[in-house]
Amino acid sequence: MAAPDVASWLRLAADGSLVLTLHIQPGAKQTAFAGLHGEAMKIRLAAPPVDGKANAALCAFLADFCGVPKSAVTLLSGETSRAKRVRVAGAMPAAIHRLRAQAT
Repeated sequence: MAAPDVASWLRLAADGSLVLTLHIQPGAKQTAFAGLHGEAMKIRLAAPPVDGKANAALCAFLADFCGVPKSAVTLLSGETSRAKRVRVAGAMPAAIHRLRAQAT
């Protein structure tokens, strides 16, 4: 069986933004990348899944990691699900490299 594509969860959109396919585990001890989960990148979030706190924490975490303002990170799908798609606008090539490295 072949290994999954390292970047299958990370795609470059036509407008130059990144689209991330994520699997979220809210209520963890700390917020961090946790490796691949099927075709998605797993992220553990310290925030609880209550009143949108986990979604806000996810966007803030990704903005900080990619070096973009919070307003550049938008949730495309999965508002109430663990499976989410997120758009990151304006990420620099170094941020893309750092994101890809999380899967290895």
